[in-house]
Amino acid sequence: MPQILAAIFGLSLLVTLHEAGHYLFARVFGMRVLRFSIGFGPVLASYKPKNSPTVFQLCAIPLLAYVLVAGTNPAEEPDPNDPELYANKGLWPRIWVNLGGPLANYLTASLLVFGLALTGIRSEVPLSPMVVASVERGSPAAKAGLQEGDTIVEANGRPIKDVQELSEITGARGGEATQYVIERAGQRLPAITITPDTRQERGVIGVNARSDVKYERQPVWRAAVLAIETPFVLTMANLNGMADLIKRRSTEGVMGPVGMAKLVVKQADEGIYSYVWILVLISVALGYFNLLPLPGLDGGKLIFLAYELVTRRRADERVESIVHGVGLLMLVGVIALVTLRDVAG
Repeated sequence: MPQILAAIFGLSLLVTLHEAGHYLFARVFGMRVLRFSIGFGPVLASYKPKNSPTVFQLCAIPLLAYVLVAGTNPAEEPDPNDPELYANKGLWPRIWVNLGGPLANYLTASLLVFGLALTGIRSEVPLSPMVVASVERGSPAAKAGLQEGDTIVEANGRPIKDVQELSEITGARGGEATQYVIERAGQRLPAITITPDTRQERGVIGVNARSDVKYERQPVWRAAVLAIETPFVLTMANLNGMADLIKRRSTEGVMGPVGMAKLVVKQADEGIYSYVWILVLISVALGYFNLLPLPGLDGGKLIFLAYELVTRRRADERVESIVHGVGLLMLVGVIALVTLRDVAG
């Protein structure tokens, strides 16, 4: 139960901070924010500060959040004389409001990385022999029947001492049938044939190795460097992974809210470092995902604003509304399908 509460808190915090980014930029540029909701569903509590137009509310299902800025509803005819409407603001204020959410996620990730670096950066030292710590769902290794605790002792006729040797052999054999010899519970099993997937031009079978974990505190300057570069490195890794999924026409590794919650619960059970680190990964994922140029996301809205920047005229509001509406429905559908898979798994 504590791990589940920690997962709910962590995910709620990240989506709330995302919306807080939109809220703060909207207020900085003088826009009227009507509602800041943490969660959705029945309202448990609400508060409207004196002389503030914003109702802050907490709802029963806390895994989502949203901010309602006046003038963002295309169904309403904006008052051209109301200076606090989103629709009446200049181009750059509207751009920054849409960037605010992803920027908040990246800032959160940077601050968490900075804190982790000051308290001790985790490093994993490979162990010998090559013992499987986990097997990726749907991977070639999983399909071949490999299990946690198995020891890989041979690959392609060569003995394996550790994960580096396994990676070296497997990496060169993407798409090629390869024989692996496994020991399980002290017994050597007959050789099995696995065809590694090709990911980012390297063969992988989808196993993680057991390792020895060490922590090393970093000086402030090094922590600051890591805080800046780590979100960038993680973003590039995410984009490369997404490109690989598109290339393979696969959805393995794509998670919905339930999948993320399960992952956070698992990491929370492993300790505070693992818990905070998974929040870093999810915060970066929220940041880059919302910047993708897809309808309904912040990145999709930025595409229309980029059109306005280039052409010096606004896109048709009705067309933009339809595009975002359709995109949002498609996105919700994908999330629903992934969530069903996560629940079933």
